[in-house]
Amino acid sequence: MGTTKIIIMKRIFSLAILILSLVFSTESTAQKFSGLDKSPADIASYPSSYRVSDKSVRVIYSRPQLKGRSLADLAPAGKVWRTGANEAAEITFYKDATVGGKAVKAGTYSMFTIPGDGEWTVILNGNLNQWGAYSYDSAADVARVEAKASSDSESLEAFSMAFDDNGNLVMGWGTTRVSLAISI
Repeated sequence: MGTTKIIIMKRIFSLAILILSLVFSTESTAQKFSGLDKSPADIASYPSSYRVSDKSVRVIYSRPQLKGRSLADLAPAGKVWRTGANEAAEITFYKDATVGGKAVKAGTYSMFTIPGDGEWTVILNGNLNQWGAYSYDSAADVARVEAKASSDSESLEAFSMAFDDNGNLVMGWGTTRVSLAISI
């Protein structure tokens, strides 16, 4: 009887160790996920059709929303803006391109803008992974070009980017539209 009790006690102890190790191992590796970003990331590419896998250019950016605020407050005229929210927008040219009349080599660049009346300055910068425009360094600029700004009757709540049928990048927010000439 004493040996049987010892065997039962060992099995109970082993089972208790197993249960505790499972509890603590799943607890220590459980991942905590944050909620949805208030300015979600998006991607625009050219050609825009999902059926065309040979893309020429792609831009990755975050989409802030106006939420009753003005574009002038969120992207002030005359100041370098990250062109979206969170990290600076990044544009990848898979082939050499001409952007606003300037030659740009294939590669990935941070994209900043300086809003203005009638035109915006678009900046392609060689420093990647920049949060906002806080560490923007003009010494790393690859190109600075002008893009035509206009107005539209439709107001966009979320900042948006898209490529038109000719491959030009169009940015829109509120009633402002900015068109950057790109040819590949």
